Amino acid sequence: MKLSEMRDVLDRRGIQLTKSLGQNFLHDAHQLERIIAAAELAPADKVLEVGPGLGPLTELLLQKAGEVLAVEKDARLAEVLRERFDSKRKTQNAKLELLHADALELLQREPRDWRDWKLVANLPYSVASPILVELACGARAPKRLVATLQIEVARRLMAQTDDDDYGLLTLLVQLDFEPRGWFKIPSGSFFPEPEVDSACVTLVRRERPLLTEELRKTFYRVVKLAFSQRRKMMLKLLKQQWPKEKLEAAFAELQISPQERAEKLSLEKFVELVKTLPQN
Repeated sequence: MKLSEMRDVLDRRGIQLTKSLGQNFLHDAHQLERIIAAAELAPADKVLEVGPGLGPLTELLLQKAGEVLAVEKDARLAEVLRERFDSKRKTQNAKLELLHADALELLQREPRDWRDWKLVANLPYSVASPILVELACGARAPKRLVATLQIEVARRLMAQTDDDDYGLLTLLVQLDFEPRGWFKIPSGSFFPEPEVDSACVTLVRRERPLLTEELRKTFYRVVKLAFSQRRKMMLKLLKQQWPKEKLEAAFAELQISPQERAEKLSLEKFVELVKTLPQN
């Protein structure tokens, strides 16, 4: 879908885009193809797309995948999508289900098994992080996440220990997903142009969970406390929920300095710490 076609559709329908919904539509054909390549789609794949907008990515997904579930919050755009893809139904390879809904509310309200799915989406920037966390946590997570989002969020998702961007979001997603790569997308590739830089990230679900479901809950508590005040030592922060002597014993066993701060501790060390701490 070319930029001129986007402008024409919006003008004919008198649609004014809403900044609060993060409506910046990717129209650059080269960048769209890069996203599709990162998704590594097969005819049997099922794809979740959040925020399809006017459908330029949806159209490519329907050519490559077997099933596409597109969730659009804006009723005006959902109507455009229905009309557009109803008229193309005979030429579509994949089955399309279009939902007019708030994706984050839908994910929170209706837990679903996404294990056989891939997320491929140009996510609305205002809700990109909570949507990814909601999808990525747990045994029912999709097998691949390919998401276009604000570059600052992309850096946090891809970060490694001691990077400036390494933090809570990094650990919440990387517990279950391995970062596989990312690329920048120029602001001129979108309409209207966003005020921030963008990037597309690829994360693949780990073949084996690092923690059991029960220990996962402890992991969330540990990392949220550990990063609640980045300049404070982890040991002091974790004392809010675990006895001092138990924490000191665990730190000593794992050779973690009592003065260690959260951003210096790797995901693997956090996992080991969770396994060592008493479950309460």
